Amino acid sequence: MTAQIHVPSLLSRAGAVSALTLAAVGGTMLAPGVTSEAQAATAHAGKALSVAAAKKGSPYRYGASGPTRFDCSGLTLYSYKKAGKSLPRTAQQQYNKTRHISSSSRQKGDLVFFHSGGRVYHVGIYAGNNKIWHSPKTGSWVKLDRIWSSRVSYGRVR
Repeated sequence: MTAQIHVPSLLSRAGAVSALTLAAVGGTMLAPGVTSEAQAATAHAGKALSVAAAKKGSPYRYGASGPTRFDCSGLTLYSYKKAGKSLPRTAQQQYNKTRHISSSSRQKGDLVFFHSGGRVYHVGIYAGNNKIWHSPKTGSWVKLDRIWSSRVSYGRVR
């Protein structure tokens, strides 16, 4: 007597086993053309970083949020708005709205918040290699600088 194999049943079992194996090792299964939340966040962050870099040399102006002059939070607000995400106006409000992450988890495009006395006084966009794009102060302009303080935290725009 020979065993008969029902092909659709075998394939569905194989598919279920593959899906379970993938889930067990931490993977995800997505339909073609569908992106994960993390991939979408990374795309927005990359776009915001590019927008900020394109504003290199734009003069600082207190309270300005573009398109030609910026203060620190105005630059982050403008950059993320162009990337399709909304942020509140001030550095402290932006800190309150982002998902806080560790320095070891930071990625290009994440926000870098500078703290003093329990408040956030400055924000920039992480560019990699311990550098940020920011609009620092009166008499200055949008530029790429090294992170100069250890009193920083990181936030990811959702």
